[in-house]
Amino acid sequence: MPQIETNDLTCLPEGPTHKILLPPTDPNAEILSISGYKLVYCNGSCPRVYRVYKGDSMLGLVFEHLTHWSNAVDNIRHQEPLSAVLALDEFMQAAGVIRKANAERLGAVA
Repeated sequence: MPQIETNDLTCLPEGPTHKILLPPTDPNAEILSISGYKLVYCNGSCPRVYRVYKGDSMLGLVFEHLTHWSNAVDNIRHQEPLSAVLALDEFMQAAGVIRKANAERLGAVA
């Protein structure tokens, strides 16, 4: 079975500490596959909360509202789940670049 590494199922991962099985092994999991991403329905919450995976890595969470999607990173109401996921992915990539640059800068000073 495929495995991913994450801290917690309900928040954005800080770093890999726990191994869990991918949710598709759960017969009750609802999965949406869109353009290289997989959205997996988290729990019985309303609005629906989906974990977003790119490959075997969890990016974060997106929320399905009655009229729109959101990703908790921006305050934009996205019409489609893909646009909410892409905005989340772009944010995570930018945050990773900034984090890496800061680590390199601090390492050079220390």
